[in-house]
Amino acid sequence: MLRRIFLSSVMAGALAFAVFWWLTIPAVVSPDLLAAYTPNLANGLTTFNAAGCSSCHAVPGQPDRLKLGGGLAIPSPFGTFYAPNISPDPADGIGRWSEAEFVAAVTKGVSPAGSHYFPAFPYPSYQRAKVDEVRDLFAYLKTLAPVSGKARGHDVPFPFNIRRNVGIWKWLFVDGKPFVPDPTRSARWNRGAYLAGSLGHCAECHSPRNFLGGIIAAQRFAGGPNPEGEGWVPNITQKGLGEWSVSDFAYFFETGQMPDGDSAGGAMARVIKNISQLPADDRAAIADYIKSLPPVDGPPRPKKAAKGGKS
Repeated sequence: MLRRIFLSSVMAGALAFAVFWWLTIPAVVSPDLLAAYTPNLANGLTTFNAAGCSSCHAVPGQPDRLKLGGGLAIPSPFGTFYAPNISPDPADGIGRWSEAEFVAAVTKGVSPAGSHYFPAFPYPSYQRAKVDEVRDLFAYLKTLAPVSGKARGHDVPFPFNIRRNVGIWKWLFVDGKPFVPDPTRSARWNRGAYLAGSLGHCAECHSPRNFLGGIIAAQRFAGGPNPEGEGWVPNITQKGLGEWSVSDFAYFFETGQMPDGDSAGGAMARVIKNISQLPADDRAAIADYIKSLPPVDGPPRPKKAAKGGKS
């Protein structure tokens, strides 16, 4: 009897491990699936700015936003991640990557070595990007100056440091679907929805997350605790910014100035440095889309403690 129970347990464990292994196989992009294409470097620059690459990958503490040697610390509830070098350096950056490997990294969150990237890299949004635009981005990055030096390794404790487990996270929160335009909306609105929902990855910061770190779909864009650990990210639906006009949003994206005279700070200041470089039509499109977001209640914001330590 005990032998039978033992064998059943072993078989159940082996089956569970096999299912886990199958569910967590990293996806790849075969070069054969990429049709012949001549990259558009001008659009590669637009894609670079829309995706905010320099916000995370520029070397901290230096003024050149095109020196993409990485190193920025990205705190999270699961540990601290460090943005990697994505300059064209052949040893420390992406200089030896193939185009297919880059597309797999951006849209599927898989490294050239075939392992999962942690979702501090916002591929849950980047998966919506058009493949040809990702190819344009890769071509543009290769025109930049190589930067030597690798970023330090992530400080992520067990069990979150096991990359294979990210495959389960992807199974739960990454659906692999591209952006689909809404035929009932204008071309400008759809452009804004595409930029904000894919390359711009606005929801990655402006949405509350569950205990696994996945965005709570019902509260998308409704703000919440700063995933980097300090402060509060605002609700950008009409519940939070209902008094802002489309022109207010567009002006904010260009200058970082809010209607009340305040200005963007923290991580958003880095975002503005990128989004302000977009063509005016693209900033207006994003503004049109954000203004259209229906009001959604976000999580309750903690009350500030009164002076003197009294609540």
